[in-house]
Amino acid sequence: MATTRYEQRIAAPAAVVWEVVRRPESIPDWFPGVVSAQMDGKIRTITLRSGLQMPEEILTVDSQLRRFQYRITSPIYRMHLGTIDVIALSDTESLCVYSTTAEPDIMALVVGGGTYRALGEIARLSLLALEESK
Repeated sequence: MATTRYEQRIAAPAAVVWEVVRRPESIPDWFPGVVSAQMDGKIRTITLRSGLQMPEEILTVDSQLRRFQYRITSPIYRMHLGTIDVIALSDTESLCVYSTTAEPDIMALVVGGGTYRALGEIARLSLLALEESK
């Protein structure tokens, strides 16, 4: 089992950043290569740019902790856990941490590349939302 973890400081309050990531269906807005997401109860099915569909189970959407967790249930994974934590550093700055644990190990690296780029999009969308609220 392998784990990747990336983090990014964002010049926006944690509540603003949390609004970007807390909705399971919002993933196409910020995760590279995901073009759509459909929800059916706790199951999110994402469609990748290639047309491949991947089922995921939403495990945690905790607004108190600002934690979002999901697991890819596709058979190409023996195990997967994705976690996004949004941590307040001050009233105007937050830290977004995105970790992926997966088996086989190579899949953590594959998804990890996307999570790294996703953090940039989460930051961009958070700053845009902050500007729009002024």
